[in-house]
This record gives sequence, structure tokens and C-alpha cells, in this order.
Amino acid sequence: MATPACSRSLMSAFKRLKITPQTASVRTQVRYVHETPRNAATASEPRQPSKADLVSEIQHRASQIRLPKAVQATYLAPLRRTPTHDIPCVDLQLRSYSVRNLEVYADFAMRAAYYLGLPAKGPSPLRRIVERWTVPRSNFVHKKSQENFERRTLRRWIRIVDGHPETVNIWLAYLRKHQYYGVGMKANVYENTSLDAAKAMDHEAEEAVRAANELVNAFHPGTNDAAHAEDLLFDQQFKGAYGALSAMGGAQRVPDVRNRMPRMPVNTAEEIEEEKEAFQAAQRNRK
Repeated sequence: MATPACSRSLMSAFKRLKITPQTASVRTQVRYVHETPRNAATASEPRQPSKADLVSEIQHRASQIRLPKAVQATYLAPLRRTPTHDIPCVDLQLRSYSVRNLEVYADFAMRAAYYLGLPAKGPSPLRRIVERWTVPRSNFVHKKSQENFERRTLRRWIRIVDGHPETVNIWLAYLRKHQYYGVGMKANVYENTSLDAAKAMDHEAEEAVRAANELVNAFHPGTNDAAHAEDLLFDQQFKGAYGALSAMGGAQRVPDVRNRMPRMPVNTAEEIEEEKEAFQAAQRNRK
């Protein structure tokens, strides 16, 4: 029995229809696999810093350290004291053939003057001294072959003003003690005295006369005369006693050989007593 046409169309439509069953979607997961070290203790330790890291760390920490003021001052210009009266005390001239040694020592002198409380001026450059020599390299037929030499002396000038004489002497002694190699010094010291200089000179003259009289009395007791002291200095026996008539004595005129070293006369007991009484009488008259 044949099927109706309506049912055949429905069956053919059903056959053409493709029904796919619902299947779960598969998701792929990629995992990164790390190789684990054999020794687990070494994997937990921190990485050792390199040499460059250590150097940078040390430089960073050193830059944060504050240097002492005395060390910082060496990188700056020397400090100076302000003068009050501008009275010169000493002029110091430094000379050297090397500009490096000269600049270093001049800077040292300025710093020493500041710490001693001395107002200083300079260092001012002075005129350079240039010396030249021409000498022959050889003699005889080669004497026309000559060689030239030149020496240049550099100088610096430092002046100390308004300083105490004792402090100035301490400054000069300190510079001589720590003198830099290859640097020479020449100092002109100025001393100021009071207005009573004439009285001081008279007092010094009186002291010199008194010391001369004591020296004369030591050789000839009872004698207190400057004229007699002058005669005594030119006396031949007196010269021979202290060696002025010897070969290297330095005498202006040397007597003959027989009188060059005369014998000193020996006083008798009576003459000694007379000299003693005369000396005692002179002492009583002086009192």
C-alpha cells in the first residue's frame, strides 16, 4: 500500500535534518615546568653581589660621609685675617725652580699664618729670574760646538702685618721646620720699638761699660780705667797669654821669634801682698 504524499514529504525532511549530539568542549591548559635544583638549600640563598655592585655601594656610602672641617678646608682657598693698622712685620720671599712646589708651599704658609692669628697678604708673583749660560761642548778643534743652558727662578711674595714679634718668630720657625723640598726662603723682619729708644740705648751703653770694667778688674784688680784697658789689649804679654801671637792668632803685627811667646814674670810674696792691699783699698774707696 502506498504511503500518502504528505507523509513522504515529512519523512524526507526528517532524513535531511542532521541532529548533532551535545558534546563537552575540551580546553587545553599549558603548564610551565621548571627544573628544580638538586640542592634545595642553594636555591633559597640570595644572589651574591658582583664587584661592580660592591664598588657602587661603597662610593654611595662614602659620598654620604661628612668630612671634618679641617679636611674640607684643604679643598678651598686659604682663609685670611683682617688687618687693623697695616703695619708690616715681615716680608717673606719664596723661590723655586718648580711652580708646583712653590704653589704648595705658599698655600701652606698662608694657612699657617691664619691659624696663628697673623694677617697675611699674598702670595703675589714676582718677576721671574732667567739666567742663561753658553759653554763649549769640547775643546781644541771642536770648541765651536757650544751648548746653551737656561735656569728660570720663580718667586712668590708674602707679607705679614699687625703681628706680634714672638708670633712672627714662631711662624718663621714653623716654616723652617716643615720646609718643602726645592723651595728657598728669604725673610726681611721689621721690628718696632717704643719712643724711649734713646734711653734704652743709653742704658745698654752703661751696661756694656760696666761689663768691660768687670773684665778688666778680673785681670788686673784695682784697675777701673778704660784707657788702661786699651793699653792692656795691645800689650805683648797680654796677647801672648791668650794666643794672639801664635801662627794663626790673627795679630796685626807679630814680634820677633824671641818675644813671640814671652814668659810671664813670677811675682814674689811681697809683691803679691802689695797687690792684695791695693785691691782691698780700691774696694773700700769704691764703697
